[in-house]
Amino acid sequence: MQRFGTLSFGHYGPLGRGRELTAGDMLHQAVDLAQGMDDLGVNGTYFRVHHFARQQSSPMPLLAAIAARTRNIEVGTGVIDMRYENPLYLAEEAAALDLLSDGRLALGVSRGSPETVVRGYEAFGYTGAQDPRGADLAREHFDLFLRAIEGEGLADGDPSSPFGGAVGRQRVEPHSPGLRSRVWWGAGNRDTAAWAGRMGVNLMSSTLLTEADGREFDLLQADQIDGFRAAWREAGHPGTPRVSVSRSIFPITTTEDALYFGRAGEGGGIGMIDGFQATFGKTYAAAPDVLVEQLQQDAAIAAADTLMLTIPSQLGVEFNLRVVESFAKHVAPALGWTPNSDGPVQGAAI
Repeated sequence: MQRFGTLSFGHYGPLGRGRELTAGDMLHQAVDLAQGMDDLGVNGTYFRVHHFARQQSSPMPLLAAIAARTRNIEVGTGVIDMRYENPLYLAEEAAALDLLSDGRLALGVSRGSPETVVRGYEAFGYTGAQDPRGADLAREHFDLFLRAIEGEGLADGDPSSPFGGAVGRQRVEPHSPGLRSRVWWGAGNRDTAAWAGRMGVNLMSSTLLTEADGREFDLLQADQIDGFRAAWREAGHPGTPRVSVSRSIFPITTTEDALYFGRAGEGGGIGMIDGFQATFGKTYAAAPDVLVEQLQQDAAIAAADTLMLTIPSQLGVEFNLRVVESFAKHVAPALGWTPNSDGPVQGAAI
């Protein structure tokens, strides 16, 4: 494990006892937490994107605010649902953010996960999907997005334009030359991971896989990572792609930690999600020395270069920063991590 960061769903809403976390609170707290993690040398802060829900839904303004208030930390998504995206507008936004952050963007995208509404992307104006979950629509949008950030001309210039006539096919602007190497695909199984390898993008793998063959989750995920890297090599892409895995990990160092997470350890197993049989990863919650022993046995963490810690964002900045700091001081070094001081390591150039 070379790098680690946090993955937040950005939940907000009622907290009980008359308290409420508003959308504004969630956004401001995300910036404050990222600042604290940047000071600790944590490598990244990433946000899950959900629509029609009290969660993070429009990450670009938030990531821009974080980039403006930090020095080294990678800002990213895990993941943006491509079914809902205008590919060219996303290309413009992502390039602008990548330039503003001096190459600190890690843009994770995918088909997305189960929603709180029925085919919500159609309400956004994106219709015509033949797949009941919109996977074909997501792939179409992703293909156009990649062409745009690669600088392909996508519209004919108008020589008679009063704003400076252009000749030939024109690309969207701004263009960030290194952005292509900082795009990730969130793969939910081995087939999509291999597809991502052939496409030449980095891999994000979450806390579940829509596959089940009787093996433990970490072994199944490590197999997924191996397949991704093999597909990358077979496609002839240069360099080494990045791979991240997500885990729920809570070092228990105080009575409060034990109160919240003392019974949260283990879990995982087989279940159903979005109509698929799935294998779920377990939650790690224990004293730091016990966590080190457990995590050193996790085959997928050993195979990946980046670990994303899911955090309970509703518990506030102080609590989450203490959890992250405890992991950084007492657990991460034993897994091979050293604090970030020079900004994020860039993905392989395509």
